[in-house]
Amino acid sequence: MSVFSFFRAALIAGLTLMLAGCLSAPEYTPKPKGYNRIDLPPHRYQQLAPGHPYTFEYSRYAKILRDSSYLAQPHWINVYYPSLRANVQITYTNVQQNPKLYNKMLEDARKLTSKHEIKASAIDETVLKTPSGVRVSVFELSGEVPSQFQFYTTDSTRHFFRGALYFRTATANDSLAPVIDYVKTDIVRLLNTLKYQ
Repeated sequence: MSVFSFFRAALIAGLTLMLAGCLSAPEYTPKPKGYNRIDLPPHRYQQLAPGHPYTFEYSRYAKILRDSSYLAQPHWINVYYPSLRANVQITYTNVQQNPKLYNKMLEDARKLTSKHEIKASAIDETVLKTPSGVRVSVFELSGEVPSQFQFYTTDSTRHFFRGALYFRTATANDSLAPVIDYVKTDIVRLLNTLKYQ
């Protein structure tokens, strides 16, 4: 048998095996996309420790962290959920009965929300009134935005309290929807129990 005949026979045998394998192969069906299972604990709350010009109830599953950014003022804090990688950034300013400072804070709060207009498919604003009579402007943002829920409240003379929800993850917001709703419930509790000192 010549070398050419040997290679020819091997090639024919290889092609025959490949063809037979393709004809008898089982049909492949891709699995549908799924979402990670997120087990959320029942809502439980605790009182914010003294030392701020405000107080509220927040989730027992969250930690209060001091804001460490270079712009931070003394009573800026983060309500951080380690297991959810969620963070509610809280800023507070004493507007000192200064109309200019008050107007600047209002303008800043609106600007910070409107920065998300590029990616937001919708921004819904609602004004809520808490049981203690505090009026709160709430902004719910839809789409792939970094902050899905923002709010501010003020007594227009002394206190200006603002917050925004952020997640430290690259997960799409539609996948985060149950977690966003869970933290929003906690934020509503925070706002309903908010009192100035």
